[in-house]
Amino acid sequence: MSKKKGMSLQKKHSMTGWIFLTPAVILIAVMSFYPMIRAFILSFQTGIGANTKFDGLANYKAMLTDQVFLKSIGNTFLYLLIQVPVMLVMALILASILNNKDLKFKGLFRTMIFLPCATSLVAYALIFRCLFANDGLVNHLFVSLGILDSPYSFLTNAFSAKVIIILALLWRWTGYNMVFYLSGLQNIEYSIYEAARIDGASPIQTFFKITIPLLKPTILLTAIMSTNGTLQLFDESVNLTGGGPANSTITMSHYIYNVSFKYMPKFGFAAAMSFFILILVAILALVQLKVGDKRD
Repeated sequence: MSKKKGMSLQKKHSMTGWIFLTPAVILIAVMSFYPMIRAFILSFQTGIGANTKFDGLANYKAMLTDQVFLKSIGNTFLYLLIQVPVMLVMALILASILNNKDLKFKGLFRTMIFLPCATSLVAYALIFRCLFANDGLVNHLFVSLGILDSPYSFLTNAFSAKVIIILALLWRWTGYNMVFYLSGLQNIEYSIYEAARIDGASPIQTFFKITIPLLKPTILLTAIMSTNGTLQLFDESVNLTGGGPANSTITMSHYIYNVSFKYMPKFGFAAAMSFFILILVAILALVQLKVGDKRD
């Protein structure tokens, strides 16, 4: 008799759990999974509205011959290969410095470094645009110091515009990754560092022999997140340089937006490019997991 009551109670608990989960499951299915499936179907179609027709791999073939999209891939990978490693190294170094228990005003320094991350994406892009404008603060300082004879058009030169985007990304996201490393460092017993110091290990040896190996899972996590974020880079290209000059700074996501909403809409083509980014993200995440996870 008690067994039946126990089973009945267990079923009630299970049913209650499903009742609470159902609204979230429905929302995720409607707001996430349905659009993904619809976009996948759309990627094999061309035309708009009543003129929509199934055209097989036409959008994917067009994507591989589209010069602007190919340029956007090159730009995005340039940002990825330069910005992500520099950012993660800077974040790791800052976290190691701020993890020192003898450092004064640690809370203030941590807040100051993390604060850019709390800034709106649009706002910080516009701030950098104002700083590097022809009549901006950077040009004013460089001319005042005699470094430049006249204001330089940073945002209309392809090379300098890319550099500014990378600087903006470093400014905003370094503190974000630093917080992950700080969290990981605070889980490492400080006695390990003291023992290494007693054994005569230098700070550099301690960093490479203790800090990095013990933070390996966190480094792998931030590398995957940063790679994913950079491949979907949008705000900086749109708000800082507008993708210019001559599409020299445009990113994949920015071009997808242009194809969908700025030019004559090609939603099937945009959907195909979106799934190309999805595949890139999945492949790079898998490669990073295989390289970074050395567990037996």
